[in-house]
This record gives sequence, C-alpha cells and structure tokens, in this order.
Amino acid sequence: MTIRRYILAINMNVYESHILFLLMVLICSITQSCKRELPIFKPSDFNAQLVDKSVISGKEEHRVKDFSLINQNGFEITQKDYEGKIYVTDFFFATCLGICPIMTGNMAKIQEEYINDSDIMFLSISVTPEIDSISILKDYANSQGVIDSKWNLTTGNKRHIYKLARESYFAVLEKGDGGPQDFIHTPNFILIDKKKRIRGVYDGTRQDEIVRLISDINVLKK
Repeated sequence: MTIRRYILAINMNVYESHILFLLMVLICSITQSCKRELPIFKPSDFNAQLVDKSVISGKEEHRVKDFSLINQNGFEITQKDYEGKIYVTDFFFATCLGICPIMTGNMAKIQEEYINDSDIMFLSISVTPEIDSISILKDYANSQGVIDSKWNLTTGNKRHIYKLARESYFAVLEKGDGGPQDFIHTPNFILIDKKKRIRGVYDGTRQDEIVRLISDINVLKK
C-alpha cells in the first residue's frame, strides 16, 4: 500500500468513526430523552468511599461549593461564570500520557456537539496545578481545539482543588488532604445542572458513556 492510500484509509476510518458516533448520539437522544428524568444526586447516593466524611451524612440537596480557579487566559473562574449553565467537569493534567488525552478528545466531541449552545459549558481542573501554569494550559488548550468562551482549563491552589474533587464533585476514591504527596487521577466526567447539582457521572474514556452523557444533557435542556 502506498503512503497516499494509507493516509486516505486512515482519514476514511476517522470519518466513519465520527459518523457512527453522531448516529449513536442521535438514536440515543430520540429513544431516551423524552422518556425519563435524571436523578439529583445526594452524598448518600455515591459509594461511601467517594464522599468526604464531612458531607457523607448530608440529607439536604447537594450543590457544588463555590470555587476560585485560574483559566488558560489568566482569568479568575468562579461559580458566577457557570451561573445558569449546564456544564461538564473533569480532572486532568496536561502532561498526562494515559487517560487524559482520551478524555480531552471526548470532551472536545461534546464541545463540538454544543458549539452553538451558550447554555452548555465545560470545566477541566488540573490535579497538578504546581506544574500546569497558565502558559502550559494555554498551549494545551490551543492544541486541543478548546473554545475559550465554552471551556475553561483551570489551575489554582492544590488544597482547594482537591477539596472540590472530594467534597463537591465526589470524583475520587483516594483519601488525602491536597498536600505534596496527594495525587488524584480519575476518568470521571461529572454533569452539573443549572442549580449546581450533580445529575450524572460518566467514564470519560468510553464512547458509549459519552453518548449517554450527551443524551443526558439533552434531557436537562428540555
């Protein structure tokens, strides 16, 4: 096989995969979105290992706590930037060579799905904020096709970030205090509604889970 034919074959496979993904999303949305409502997650709904002991007994409706982070453009990002928005959160680091590139690629697919919908946003939070500087995040954002108005890649205080992961998003099993030896790594995408409530948790490395996430976003939009 010539190099030209090899490249054409690769491009065709990518094209066919993209078409298949879009068809899966369409079918899932048509068959499911009008028939169900999404749960509103409370701390007691999660594996007890995922929930910080300070909130595990909470009976009230759980909401993501206020946060202050810095994005790829050096701007402070808070809850106000996501006020009245549906958004998807994940935890990553720019130098990750394992699951993070897959997760970021899948988040980019969701971004593309809602590229003209201002109600849908994304929040990626670095778990190595001491390494992921603003300039590194900016380079990473540019390489991944991040749209600044929709998707914030953020860094900040490590203890604050790790507290968010454990007490707001229930993203990790491992216990810790955000200190120098503490490290979290999770494939989870967390869906947050306009009232700051968790409405779904998904494996960000799996195509079927991305399809399910998109379908669930469409449910929230109704």
